[in-house]
Amino acid sequence: MPERAREERLADAFVELATALTDDFDDLQFLRTLSERCVDLLDIAAAGVALAASRDGWVEVTGSDARVRGLERNGVGWGEGPCHDCLRTGDPVEEIALDHPDARAAWPRFTRRARGLGFHRVAATPLRVRDEVVGALSLFPDGSGTPAPGRLRLGRALADFAAVPIVQRRRLRRQPLRTGQLETAMEARVLVEQAKGVLAEQRLITVDEAYALLRDHARSHRRRISAVAQEVLDGIGELALFGPAD
Repeated sequence: MPERAREERLADAFVELATALTDDFDDLQFLRTLSERCVDLLDIAAAGVALAASRDGWVEVTGSDARVRGLERNGVGWGEGPCHDCLRTGDPVEEIALDHPDARAAWPRFTRRARGLGFHRVAATPLRVRDEVVGALSLFPDGSGTPAPGRLRLGRALADFAAVPIVQRRRLRRQPLRTGQLETAMEARVLVEQAKGVLAEQRLITVDEAYALLRDHARSHRRRISAVAQEVLDGIGELALFGPAD
């Protein structure tokens, strides 16, 4: 492919991926587009993607065609293949022949299945932002020749670009939960501080001694200290809660 044409197609690919970042953004559809553009730009036979779910250890797969989607699905089930290794280690897998002894030893079922589908070589790169790995991109070059210089490097650039919106969306989805947890913790702290003051005034003790009363009562009754504090503020008799003052 002429260098000028490659640069134009690369620019078009980045624009296409960028315009996919809409409100109804779908991770797998986005990554399927990524795999299709990799086939077009890198002169490879196919590309697959494994996407780590945000929880439960689940992995979803997609790819540029049905063959590679099935292969990546098999690899997830077997715990084999370059995408599996990328997800586990966060490191890229350099291009290797699928009949190489190292590949067959590392991924016996994966290599057998991949070669049966007509693939000869494979490489992979993680989808990551800094230390957060959300997936992996596998590249299956045409033929059995030597690795093309720069192929994996360009694949890494595309994978890094694709990882950013996925990581950002996951962080945004986690944010309301973290905000709610912080607000709950702050509210509980305010309740405890207020209850300490009430107890200290009622019993003519220090606020540290009042806190010890709250803490010990909560521990002995296996309750949250904030719940005990709320009862103090609601006017439940302090004698019933803590017994008579000395």
